[in-house]
Amino acid sequence: MSTGFTVIRDTTPDSAIPKGAVVAMGNFDGVHLGHRAVIGAALAMGRAHGVPALAVTFEPHPRKFFSPNTPQFRLTDETNKLRLLAATGLAGAVVMTFDKARAGTSAQDFIHHDLIDRLGISGIAVGYDFHFGKGRVGSPSLLVSEAPRLGIEVDVQAHVDIEERPVSSSAIRMALAEGEIADATTMLGGPWFVTGEVIHGEKRGRDLGYPTANICLDKHCGLKHGIYAVRVGLGSQRIDGVASFGRRPTFDNGAPLLEVFLFDFKGDLYGKVLDVAFIGFIRDELKFDTIEALIRQMDDDSARARAALAAAPDAFPKLGVID
Repeated sequence: MSTGFTVIRDTTPDSAIPKGAVVAMGNFDGVHLGHRAVIGAALAMGRAHGVPALAVTFEPHPRKFFSPNTPQFRLTDETNKLRLLAATGLAGAVVMTFDKARAGTSAQDFIHHDLIDRLGISGIAVGYDFHFGKGRVGSPSLLVSEAPRLGIEVDVQAHVDIEERPVSSSAIRMALAEGEIADATTMLGGPWFVTGEVIHGEKRGRDLGYPTANICLDKHCGLKHGIYAVRVGLGSQRIDGVASFGRRPTFDNGAPLLEVFLFDFKGDLYGKVLDVAFIGFIRDELKFDTIEALIRQMDDDSARARAALAAAPDAFPKLGVID
């Protein structure tokens, strides 16, 4: 059964692409409020013309292609980006592979071949700072200047500011790196979240009275090490909890791991895929001299997490389903 959100890729036949659509174009890492302004403009344009609105985005992120050896802290991987886009009201997404060929395509060729000939767009919305094409020559002003000749509508969205600071993916990464969860949530328009499969750990938490669901995050995840109030999605179920992200300095100081203790939950989660939404920052990661001191702190962490979650009973990212 179709969910109403279709993903179009480079391998999708031209005959399967809905011609005449309008598009919102961008990298959309995090699908934050600035991205949502661009998406909103495309949706409004689509409604005005009675045509579907699609996202046009690129995978892998162009930064990974141009700087393959530089760590890239992505706010959302491809799947979660698409899940967020699917919840915005868009009819689908065009995922273009960003490789050597695409990086070498001139802006004019991209407009004519990819946007006009293949997608057959009737309009496009972009952010004020979005660039495309070889040498990043393509710009909003180029699209505006070309629009009359191409017969398309162009909408350029200005930056979105919160307290006189522009919303950006880099600003959100910085907030997460500093444990400023409230700031990140505000800029994203909802809680930041990660998705992962529950793996077997050392099972220390069970002995401490705090059995945890352990998830390995991307090695480049830049989230501040510490303790967080979290809300977990297990399918359609929502479960509150407290989580530690870090190296476990009291025990082994090993590789970073996300360890989630779910409140009032019993069940086997090994092998299950969880969405973990970060609702509040509790404290920095600490090393304890005794297990008793650690348990007392965990009791306090849990109480503080319960309070933070009670104050945000509906906080969870709005996610759609991908065809």
